[in-house]
Amino acid sequence: MHKLERLNFDNTLARLPDTFHSRLRPTPLADPYLVSFNPDAAALIGLDAAEALRPDFAEYFIGNRLLPGSEPLAMLYAGHQFGHYVPQLGDGRAILLGEIKNSAGERWDVQLKGAGQTPYSRSGDGRAVLRSSIREYLCSEAMHGLGIPTTRALCIVGSDEEVYRETVESAAVVTRLAPSHVRFGSFEVFFYRGQREPIAMLADYVIARHFPHLGDAPDKYPRFLHEVVTRTAHLMALWQAAGFSHGVMNTDNMSILGLTFDYGPFGFMETYDPGYICNHSDHGGRYAYDQQPQIGLWNLSCLAQALTPIIPVEEANAILEGYSSAFADHYVALMSRKLGLTHAGRKDFSLLEPLLEMMRASQLDYTNLFRALGHFKSAPDEKNSVLRDQFIDRPAFDAWAAAYRARLATEPGPEAERKARMDKVNPKYILRNYLAQTAIVKAEKERDFSEVDRLLALLKHPYDEQPEMESYAAPAPEWARHIEVSCSS
Repeated sequence: MHKLERLNFDNTLARLPDTFHSRLRPTPLADPYLVSFNPDAAALIGLDAAEALRPDFAEYFIGNRLLPGSEPLAMLYAGHQFGHYVPQLGDGRAILLGEIKNSAGERWDVQLKGAGQTPYSRSGDGRAVLRSSIREYLCSEAMHGLGIPTTRALCIVGSDEEVYRETVESAAVVTRLAPSHVRFGSFEVFFYRGQREPIAMLADYVIARHFPHLGDAPDKYPRFLHEVVTRTAHLMALWQAAGFSHGVMNTDNMSILGLTFDYGPFGFMETYDPGYICNHSDHGGRYAYDQQPQIGLWNLSCLAQALTPIIPVEEANAILEGYSSAFADHYVALMSRKLGLTHAGRKDFSLLEPLLEMMRASQLDYTNLFRALGHFKSAPDEKNSVLRDQFIDRPAFDAWAAAYRARLATEPGPEAERKARMDKVNPKYILRNYLAQTAIVKAEKERDFSEVDRLLALLKHPYDEQPEMESYAAPAPEWARHIEVSCSS
């Protein structure tokens, strides 16, 4: 493990022409202090966790000092925001320090989010606030714990400097790690400018770094698009299975690697509601939970269009046609596993759809119901009263239970094995909004960050029984039922 001065930077993105980015240093913040540090993320870049104890650690990860070997820059991109094209966006408050190569040969971007104004800030101040930084820090690690591809979070560093949003808040910087921060909008900006050469250059860069198996094949660009389509379809299926809503699925927030990133007004659905909207600024429900799969395809069509200078239109359209089956197959497989089934088929929708409808009608907690389903007893005379009593329409549950019992009879192994399988895919703990809010309030009002660290530890193991944390699996209390989250951060 390395000290800060010996991190192995190898900044390939900085070698690309300035067409793709702007070089600048972070804007300093006064009197920084460490809010939380994630040793698991530190291991990804070969950083000795003991370095977080250094008095000057916060200075490096708020941008006041530069890590040796870093070459800070802000990336250029555009994107469709709520369906409307915005010709230039870019990193308006995030600055990429560079790429660190670890001992396994993996490369990780190190990015400071909230590091100050860039040429792409438009009218923004380039800052992030403590509230949103805590939410991103916790959620990215919660998603990793759930097995969902995501950026990672190394640390949060705070400052008492004031940031003006709906109210006055304190500034913070979250250090984000990712194999790449290239996004759909990174290609769109050059398509709408009519610039073919940067599109091909960026595609070659991404392929060489992240899809080297495509090599110099003559059809490497179509195969690249196919990879992105498949990864995105699988990501959407994972989101749906976990009950996760991103909230701002603009094309500039879509990773070319199929990662979850740019956490803003996200939310884990609690009471099952297919039309759940986690972003109270999304008045039309464009990014509602049940719209995410089709928005994933819509966003991919924007990427495919941006790649038409290097991929024939007919071929791009044919690749897009594979999205729906890739999503459906993966979603069916995931949901079948949540039901405890070892071999999945689309016929199992006949079990899934009525269950979800009963959950909606009874306003049941999505996460807790699937976790409880592991206790289902398949004996013919078993009433499963604890489960049954949660549903309003008991006869409907009885009919469903009979069909489920018959399906389970075709599965191998004893019930204890089925429950163990189900507990590995149905989490006990998710980042509920009220849990995050409790940690935020403590941090803001008392400068007490213990709840942030407690949640971080909890969410790393969401499938495990953690008896001392049992209360963290409870649905939101009455005071937290109407917490609103917006794009403002």
